[in-house]
Amino acid sequence: MTGGRTADVGGVTVSLDHYVNGRRIGSADTFEDRSPLDWSLKLGDVARGDATVARDAVTAAIGAADGWAALGPAGRATILRRLADLIDEHVEPLATVECLDMAMLHESLRARVIGRGARNFRAYADLAEHHEPRRWSSNGTDNEVRRMPAGPTVVITPWNAPFMLSTWKSAPALAAGNTVVLKPAEWSPLSCSYLCDLAEEAGIPPGVLNVVQGLGGEVGAALVADPRVRRISFTGSPETGQLIGVAAARNLVPFTAELGGKGPLLVFEDADLAAAATTAARMYDDAGQVCLAGTRLLVASGVAEEFYERFRAATDAHVLGDSRDPATTISPLIHPQHLARVEGFVERSRVAGDTVVFGGHRWKDDGLWYEPTLIRPRDNDAEIVQSEVFGPVLTLQEFADEDEAAALANSTKYGLTAMVFTRDASRASRLGDALRAGTIWVNTFLVRDLTAPFGGCNASGIGREGGDYALDFYSELKTVQVREDTTYG
Repeated sequence: MTGGRTADVGGVTVSLDHYVNGRRIGSADTFEDRSPLDWSLKLGDVARGDATVARDAVTAAIGAADGWAALGPAGRATILRRLADLIDEHVEPLATVECLDMAMLHESLRARVIGRGARNFRAYADLAEHHEPRRWSSNGTDNEVRRMPAGPTVVITPWNAPFMLSTWKSAPALAAGNTVVLKPAEWSPLSCSYLCDLAEEAGIPPGVLNVVQGLGGEVGAALVADPRVRRISFTGSPETGQLIGVAAARNLVPFTAELGGKGPLLVFEDADLAAAATTAARMYDDAGQVCLAGTRLLVASGVAEEFYERFRAATDAHVLGDSRDPATTISPLIHPQHLARVEGFVERSRVAGDTVVFGGHRWKDDGLWYEPTLIRPRDNDAEIVQSEVFGPVLTLQEFADEDEAAALANSTKYGLTAMVFTRDASRASRLGDALRAGTIWVNTFLVRDLTAPFGGCNASGIGREGGDYALDFYSELKTVQVREDTTYG
């Protein structure tokens, strides 16, 4: 079915159709996309992909693979840098679309998040173009490790920060020479659709970047089950990650999965309490819909009262409101289903005997906002401690010493991030060893170097993204060994 349906999203025209082999393709079925800022506002009826669309997208990716690979790292880098420039030129419309589609603060999108998409493409273009293969001599041979494109790649992204995360995964895959089929989350698909228009303008050939929209259990399941796919990258829930892992295993396809977190934020007696409390209050940003957040506040008993007073003051400074308003600091949740999920966690916590210190209710009856909430759990086994809420809900626990702090920090099934506030460099180093998490921030938060590995331990995921770790994943590595006395000519 030929596409051509668009929506006006805050004055920005966005296609509601798939993008396959350089063309817009519609579907007989659609799904509604509504704005979390005003659930009565329907942004559009988005094409709902099926197994046929999934198959056609993978076929297009296969057809474009040889030509894209033949450009080499330098040729691909030129196009990807052009795409990065176009993203920078279109920050305002992209921020408008994403703000209405998933309710992230417009100011954050405009000032930081959308620009990160451009940085992703530039960073991986540079890394791929300037890669130096490992070379060494041994056993009478000269050795070199070379990369070759792995093949058609499926990228499945979540509904939070969809534009940034789609570029975070697609950029290294494209830079490595792979072609990509991107499936955005059905709750916030529109900025990824806009990305296709920019990719086409940048000169990415037809079939190299494809976007299919729809439900995970339908088109997503068909994509990951296709035996022609050679790499899969997913960000989302552990439950969906397990399903994708089974599908990947059937076809012996390597996959990476970032599956959320329940990060600890540790505050020791010698910490800068003002900085720790302010950082802790930032965990309510984006309504707590951030997998990197430190949602478990673990505070030394000797400073717990002072920390709490500072934290409460910093939390009280938050402003709930329309994400388009620069004064707003806490946005609504993404969807009524997700609001009900967050409410369910808090209500079960109350029934179980945990103490809701503040918050714990909807902010307005006619919207998707939820109050910043703090809970003191009855014990460490409480559901509110052990499960990811993915909303503006934090827990507060005290510890007596460093060993107890580390034990509490490592006591959940997750291991994505951790934060430590201390002025003691030796303690920071010890905890750097003791904590099981993919990223550990000391006296800071959300500082990201795009060349560093990123991923989680345990239920937080499999594999690492970032820098050469991502480019190696999206490549097949081969070793070429040549006898040292080999002559040419």
